[in-house]
Amino acid sequence: MMKIKEVIVVEGRDDTAAIKRAVNADTIETGGSAIHKRTIEKIRLAQQKRGVIIFTDPDYQGERIRKIISKSVPGCKHAFITQEDGTKKGDIGVENATPDVIIRALSEVRTEMAETAGEITSDDLLANGLTSGVDAKERRIKLGEALGIGYANAKQMLQRLNAFQISRAEFEAAITAINKERE
Repeated sequence: MMKIKEVIVVEGRDDTAAIKRAVNADTIETGGSAIHKRTIEKIRLAQQKRGVIIFTDPDYQGERIRKIISKSVPGCKHAFITQEDGTKKGDIGVENATPDVIIRALSEVRTEMAETAGEITSDDLLANGLTSGVDAKERRIKLGEALGIGYANAKQMLQRLNAFQISRAEFEAAITAINKERE
């Protein structure tokens, strides 16, 4: 079983159980969206000692928790699953992902770099149909999947592309793949 050095931050104990079915890892549970100061301190200490991977649900609350932790504890790594991979009987969460999906997400972690100017601009998003148009949301979903950075609205997608230092080459390769799917 794959051993993860970093501590994985999840939302609850069902997520911890799913992670432990897939890999050998330690977790910190946020206990939901009301993250207590003690939990942030625990995450901060884990980041200093071993590193942290934030692995929250692919929904609004999961993104909210991810942002709170990222703001409080800079330099965290991020693992993402798609809503499709995390949905079971209408319930969305890491706890619903298969071990293979969890292992893939953990093998594709991205490190967020604070306040960094990236290569991708809002003009790039516009030119590639990611900000407006009938299928812009679907294209952002596919881009997030292709790059392993999860779904985001246009403004968040630009921030995420640059925070995770996605290169122009990676971006263009993903766009090319998305465009080929449409053909």
